[in-house]
Amino acid sequence: MKFVRGRRSVIRLIVSILFFALSVFAEVQQTKTPSRVCYLGGSAREATRNLKPFHKRLRELGYVEGQNITFEYRYFEGKVEIVPELANELIRLKCDLILTTGTEAVLASKNATQTIPIVMGFSGDAVRLGIVQDLARPGGNITGLISLNNELSGKRLQLLMEIVPKLSRVALLWSPANPNTLRVVNDTEEVARSLGIELQTVEVKRPDDFDGAFRTVTRKHAQALMFAGGGFFAAHQRRIVELAAKSRLPASYPNSQFVESGGLLAYTEDHIYMFRRVAEYVDKILQGAKPADLPVERPKNWELVINLKTAK
Repeated sequence: MKFVRGRRSVIRLIVSILFFALSVFAEVQQTKTPSRVCYLGGSAREATRNLKPFHKRLRELGYVEGQNITFEYRYFEGKVEIVPELANELIRLKCDLILTTGTEAVLASKNATQTIPIVMGFSGDAVRLGIVQDLARPGGNITGLISLNNELSGKRLQLLMEIVPKLSRVALLWSPANPNTLRVVNDTEEVARSLGIELQTVEVKRPDDFDGAFRTVTRKHAQALMFAGGGFFAAHQRRIVELAAKSRLPASYPNSQFVESGGLLAYTEDHIYMFRRVAEYVDKILQGAKPADLPVERPKNWELVINLKTAK
């Protein structure tokens, strides 16, 4: 009888220990600090569109904002000169990971930290610009996806040739604020020469330059417009589209948001696919993977977007 009572006491002790251990484990799980992901990009409007598939994919992977992940957002809204300041601000917030969109944002983040993981939503030529050592073996603390804006620029020119009969003069507006822009300009000039098109390059440095740039385009009798891309142009897309409509010139744009604002057409990467992939990069790194071991990807899907109302 004494043996049975002692045995029951031992069982009760074991059960109590198990309950205590489980409660401690649950408390630790609840009090674990959520991962902090910081976003640096061109504009809030751009982020709203691009981050929707990103957040959806994170939820599919088990992330719940406020429980196991939190976000901080910073936008430079076309003011490229403040990007380094915003990047340093995110560093001071002790982010676990920085997500960037655009060449300007990733370069500023790279200069701000060599330790915090950085995932590119898209950027220019990452190897040529010194962002990563190699696409297959990026090294350092940066990985993600790159844009092929310079390669797509030639295709956009060909699309304009299909739209405008006997096209011979095209104006390309570009901004020196984006380090990848010169590559876009050079590649477009090469394609234009091969197609027998006269390419008129017009530099735009400040918002006040847009009116003068369009007057120049009209004076030189351009028959169509192209834009080299970058955060500066993205921040002023509504104004650009309005000026293009006022000039009654067909225009090809570097992303579909211009078309949603009333622009004629865009030929670009599928950003929904890209930002779902970006979420998977973020997940892998938060689970312990090193950016240096994750190959940088080139886009795999493309989309041609046409605003039928503008076309009419």
